[in-house]
Amino acid sequence: MGKIRITQKRSKIGQTVRQKRTLEALGLKRINHTVELEATPQILGMVSKVAHLLSVEEVK
Repeated sequence: MGKIRITQKRSKIGQTVRQKRTLEALGLKRINHTVELEATPQILGMVSKVAHLLSVEEVK
């Protein structure tokens, strides 16, 4: 599996508790915080649930 770089671009304020917990599970703590994770089906599913708050790039 490849890696993806995920950056939080929007605030979690005003989002549902479930979306806030998803961001925490991805390791994102604040706006402009970036993490690199393996592109597993579980991670991609979490990313799709909060895609409106994130920027996603594929890492080579």
